[in-house]
Amino acid sequence: MHTPSSRSRDQAPAVRSLAQRIGRWTALPTVAVLLAVAITASFSSSRTYQVRPGDTLSAIAARYHTTVAALVRLNNLPGNGNLIYAGSVLRIPGHHHGGHAGHAAVHHGTYRVWRPYVVKPGDSLYAIAARFHANPRVIARHNHLPSSLIVMLGQRLGIPHRVSVGGGPDPFRGVYVPSRTTVAAMIRSTALHWGVDPRFALGISYEESGFNQRVISKVGAIGAMQVMPGTGAWVATSVLHRPINLYRAHDDIAAGVALLAVLLRETHGNQRLAAAGYYQGLSSVRTRGMFRDTKQYVANVLALRNRF
Repeated sequence: MHTPSSRSRDQAPAVRSLAQRIGRWTALPTVAVLLAVAITASFSSSRTYQVRPGDTLSAIAARYHTTVAALVRLNNLPGNGNLIYAGSVLRIPGHHHGGHAGHAAVHHGTYRVWRPYVVKPGDSLYAIAARFHANPRVIARHNHLPSSLIVMLGQRLGIPHRVSVGGGPDPFRGVYVPSRTTVAAMIRSTALHWGVDPRFALGISYEESGFNQRVISKVGAIGAMQVMPGTGAWVATSVLHRPINLYRAHDDIAAGVALLAVLLRETHGNQRLAAAGYYQGLSSVRTRGMFRDTKQYVANVLALRNRF
C-alpha cells in the first residue's frame, strides 16, 4: 500500500501489536474481488487493457471503477460483453484531471462481481459454492464447466460476490478535493514524514486509484490510497492517534502512508512484502503466501515505483 527505519526503536513493541491486528483485515482487502490488471503510466483520456486468461468484464470494470455497460459501449462489444478473449485489447474509460463533482466515481446499488479462486486439493464445485455462499449452477455457467460439474486441481474460477454501496448525498460535498498533481505532492511529503520511500507510496496510490481522491470502490475503499473505513478507524486510533475523515485527501493519504510505514517495519523494509500486505493482508501473506492476483499487484506497484 514504500522504510520507516529512521523511527525510534522504542516503537517496536507497539508496532508488533499493530501487526498482529493487521491479520484481522484480510476480510477487508482494498481490492480483493478484483483481477490483476496492466497499468499505464500516463494520464490519458482513455487507456487500454489486454485481456488475460480468467478475466471477466465485470472484474475489469470493477478494477477500473467503471461499468460493464461503459466497456461494452466504448469497445463495441457484442451482446452484453460476455464474450471477451484472452489477448484482445480493451479501451478503458479514463479519469479526468482534477476533482470536480461531475467526475465522482461513486456508484450506488448492488453489484455482482467475480472474485478469483484457484481450485485446491479436495475441492468440489459444491464445496466451493458452500464456502462462498454461492449458487453452484451460477459458478458452473459462468466458468463454462462441463455437465459433470467436475473442477480440476489448479483450475482458476470466477466466484460471484455481491457488494452494495448505499445511496445518499455525495460524501465529498463541502470537502476540498485536490487535483491529481496535488495529491501526488501530498503523498511525497507525507511519505518523507513517515520515513517511507515516496516513489513506493506513489506506486501504491497510482495502482489503487491513479491519484484520484474521489474514487470510492464498490467494496467501500476510499480515496487516493483506497483505505477501507474499518482500516482507517484502526489506523486513526492506533497509529495516528487522532480522528480522521477519509474523504479528506490529507487524512486518506496519512492513513495509507502510515499503514505502509507499519507494514515496512514489520517486513524489515521489504517493499515487495509490504505491498502484498497492503493488498492481501500481511497475516494472510505470511500464512498462505501471495495469491496470484497479489503477485500481479505487487509487480505493478514496483514497476510504477521505478517510474516516479
